[in-house]
Parts: sequence; structure tokens; C-alpha cells
Amino acid sequence: MPDQFKPETLALRTGIHRSQFNEHSEAIYLTSSFVFDNATQAAARFSGEESGNIYSRFTNPTVTALEERLAAMEGAETCVATSSGMSAILACVMGLLSAGDHIVASQSLFGATVNLFNNILKKFGVETTFVSATDVGMWEAAVKPNTKLFFLETPSNPLTEISDISELAKVAKNAGVWLAVDNCFCTPVLQKPLALGADIVIHSATKYLDGQGRVLGGAVLGNRELMMEGGVYGFLRTAGPTLSAFNAWVILKGLETLKVRMDAHSRNALQIAQWLEAHPNVNRVFYPGLPSHPQYKLANRQQSTGGGIVTFEIKGDRAAAWRVIDQTQLISITANLGDAKTTITHPASTTHGRISQEARDAAGITDGLLRIAVGLEAVEDIQADLATGLG
Repeated sequence: MPDQFKPETLALRTGIHRSQFNEHSEAIYLTSSFVFDNATQAAARFSGEESGNIYSRFTNPTVTALEERLAAMEGAETCVATSSGMSAILACVMGLLSAGDHIVASQSLFGATVNLFNNILKKFGVETTFVSATDVGMWEAAVKPNTKLFFLETPSNPLTEISDISELAKVAKNAGVWLAVDNCFCTPVLQKPLALGADIVIHSATKYLDGQGRVLGGAVLGNRELMMEGGVYGFLRTAGPTLSAFNAWVILKGLETLKVRMDAHSRNALQIAQWLEAHPNVNRVFYPGLPSHPQYKLANRQQSTGGGIVTFEIKGDRAAAWRVIDQTQLISITANLGDAKTTITHPASTTHGRISQEARDAAGITDGLLRIAVGLEAVEDIQADLATGLG
């Protein structure tokens, strides 16, 4: 597709390879393997001398369609789709790093990502240093001779901290390391990390890319050398954290409405954030679209809107925060986000409950903190549901 097309057009028209039936909606290829014309072709496919499908663990037409579409939207040369967001991060680090390598990561990461870096990768000899998401100098100071990767989320989960991708990209380039950005909260509709200098983009396609809480999926994007020759695709092919064809098809359908949904999520979230900021029982609201956000000006430069995640700290302890959750009748109590339905969670006891208290304190995750992924319901109904518990 020509480069001048907008993301919403690419989301509808990229990655379409019609079969002999000339279908309009993309087909689902639910097959474990593919048949070869002869032994010569089979050998050529397995050796890589001839392109084509072999086995759905690492080649499937529906998954390929999703990879092509998401790569076009992110401005990436290529994409490797995976079974979940966490498997995308795993494929990235296992494919590119080796024992003895070092990661510098934001201390403001999803709890499972912190556990992956702290507990799992450490067993295989990969060490991680956690630094402030917003202090570029700390990233530079943390670089060691064996540092290979910078890893961050922006906006962060759950406090929506905004990291300066362009400045961190300069530090990474000077240090000779890769910069990976988890773009889950913004999606390519609101933010383009590769255009800002990042080397790798990570997605949990489970969230906004699907958009209706139906399936799991993930993706790693970057240049062809890193993704295909550098080891990410090789890890997927051998280890098999594979995205199913059905899940790929569902996410393909989700991408078609991504721009419309992200615009609506962002409009609703801004109104909710403004309302919460004026509420007498709320200490503080964290939303990049509010002037009170510490990185508001950076967010305006780096993102097209504030996104759909609003985090706020109430006046009170954990019991008070849980009361707000328990009083809701409309909002879904679940840790998932990016759904058309508004969701609410208490990060300290759910998404970040398995990390240490010290790590939570460093990340600013207090017992009074609540995270809302604002959905597509009427704003007035979301506000009324929250008001019951807020008083």
C-alpha cells in the first residue's frame, strides 16, 4: 500500500490476499499444515530457498495478513505475531539476547513484565536494571558494556507516565543498544515509536487491537534484520508461542475499527479524567490529556490524544479503593483493558500484586490507586457508576 495512506485506510486494506473464491472479508485458514506439490518444493520451503507456508506454528496465511497489516500501520518493515503480549516480549528478549546480556528497563512496567525480567530471564543469565521512566539521565547512567536492550512502556501501566522516546532513542543509539517500546496503550493510531527513533515495537493485541476482549494475541515489530535474521522469528519458529489463525482473524477485524474506537475512547477518557480531577474524594488523576499531568507537553508532541486509560488515587486506603470498585454496577471488575466496555482494577492487588512492595513503592503504585480503561458507554453512565462508591 502507498505510504501516503492514513492508518485507518491501512487498517482496512492492507494484508488482503484473496483466494480463488475472491472473498471480500479475509479468510480464516484453520489448518495445521500445508501440502507441497512435490518433494523438491517441500525441501525448498524448509530450507528457505522458496517462500511459502509450511506449518501453522510459524507460517499461516491469516496470521501473515495480520502481520502485514500491523506492520503497515506501525511503519515497520516486518512483524512477528505471537500468542499473547507477554509471549511477544519473551520472543523479543529470547530471540535477541543471550546469557550475560543486560537490559535497562523502566521501573513503571506491567507487573508480569517485571516478573519476567526479574525472575525468569535472570535464571538464564540476563540481568535487568530498572530506572525511572521519565529521567533520561538515569537510562544513560545505567548502561553497561554488556547492555543490549532498553525496554519501556509509554504511557506506562498504570500511572500513564510518558517517556521521551526520541531522547531515549538518542541515548540507545550512542550506547549501541536497541530501544523497544511497548505501544499497547496508544496503538499505532495514537503513537508511532519507530518514527520517533525506536528499534522495536511490542503489542499486546489482546487489548485495543482486538478491542472487544475476545482473544489473546501479541506482536513484535521492527526492521527485517532484527525480526527475521536477528532471532525473533527464529525463536517463534522453534519455541512456538504461536498466534492461532482464528485469533489473528479476530484481531484483523478489530483493526478495521481501531481509529474510530481510539478516538472515542480518548474523548470519553478525557471527560472522565476532568470529572475525577474535580471530585473532592480524589487526591490525584493521572491522564496524559490533562494539563496537570507531569508530561503533558511531551504527550502532546508524542501522541495524538491522551488515550483511553485513566488512573486516579482516592482519599483513603485499600479498603476505600475496594469500596469504589465494589459499589460499581455497570463497570466491569477485570484487569483487562482496551475493551469496548469500561473496566476497573486495583493495580496494587491485581496487575502488580506479584511484584514486591518495594517495587510498587518505586513505581508509585499506592493502595489508593485505581485504574480505569474507559470504554464506549455514555460518559454520564460511567460517571454515575463511579460516583456511588466515591461518595
